[in-house]
Amino acid sequence: MRLYEFEGKQLFEKFKIPVGERHLAKSPDEVYRIVSGLRYPVVIKSQVLTGGRGKAGGIKTAEGANEARTNAEICFGLTIKGFPVESVLLEPRLDIKKEYYIGVTLDRANYKIVVIASGEGGVDIEETAADNPEKIVRKSLSIEEELFSFDALTIAKKTGIPSPLLKEGAAIIVNLYNLFRKYDAKLVEINPLVLTADDRLIAADARVSLDDDAVFRHPDLADMGIEKRHEEGEMTPREQQAAEWGIPYLDLDGDIGMFPGGAGFGIMGNDFIHYYGGKPANFMDSGGGPSPERIAKMLVLLDENPNVKAIFGARFGGISRCDDFARGVIMFLKDHGLSKSMVMRMTGNMWQEGVRIFEEAKQKDPELFKNIEAHGIETPIEEISKRAVELAKQEGGN
Repeated sequence: MRLYEFEGKQLFEKFKIPVGERHLAKSPDEVYRIVSGLRYPVVIKSQVLTGGRGKAGGIKTAEGANEARTNAEICFGLTIKGFPVESVLLEPRLDIKKEYYIGVTLDRANYKIVVIASGEGGVDIEETAADNPEKIVRKSLSIEEELFSFDALTIAKKTGIPSPLLKEGAAIIVNLYNLFRKYDAKLVEINPLVLTADDRLIAADARVSLDDDAVFRHPDLADMGIEKRHEEGEMTPREQQAAEWGIPYLDLDGDIGMFPGGAGFGIMGNDFIHYYGGKPANFMDSGGGPSPERIAKMLVLLDENPNVKAIFGARFGGISRCDDFARGVIMFLKDHGLSKSMVMRMTGNMWQEGVRIFEEAKQKDPELFKNIEAHGIETPIEEISKRAVELAKQEGGN
């Protein structure tokens, strides 16, 4: 559950991490009103639940109210990685002498919390770690361990924070670590932590990702206006629709629609698609014993996704029945129609009946099935996976 920058800075302020003056605005006119009352140039920062907003044009500067409104109009017109800009954060433009990176995250391989710092802030920390690993400072701690001031002082010194500010820098590191543990976070980072020309340390940005399963443990978040949201951001329209229908569904960045039978089979199908050079457009779970109506709704989510070039369907009947699967597909075809190519396979419980139902429906209305290749147990799942990748490439996929 990723927080907006302004929400992250609320938490930073609560933990005495310096964030400076800031104002949230939800329209260009509100930006104009706020900046009219300020005496300094401002930075206009689009509030979206993703990174890369600077490269996308989502961060602007302005000397006065008129320029601020004009640039805010540009920001409010942006959609960054699928997230429309609905608010902007206004902050004083800083005179920057140096930028640092400070972060705390989970080391899942070793079951540790790791504090990460670098004197190369304001850039992608992964790139710094790959290209200049010697510039990264790390300290691993067990979940029950405190981060002591003397350890934080060592980190701050290795990072290159000037001697007169080492104590303040160490306090920021300790407080960030304490925030991480207090709120069951998965990641908290300051990128950049800015050293200003007048020798102040300011958290110029805030990224905070919390464990959404632990939000119930922190009712004070709701008091701050921070509500539980979908994993790393807000739900996409398809995810919202799927939630209303009770279908576990997650949008991914590929072009092959995944139409599985069960979560385990769905994960396996995603692995097969990756193995044969394709990229899944989604993850989806039909649930145990889905009705034909539920099957039909699953296909609606895929056929109406503009990113989907082809659909991969795989039903392994256990609790679920392949004849119900077939009836659901036919219901969808009759009520909605299929605009994408689909290759699918049925095996397991009632698979022969499922194939028979398909064949009879196809004989009655061949045009309805023109985009579907349906197979039974005689065709290996590997062949179905490869065929889905081929179909996506034929339709212009990657």
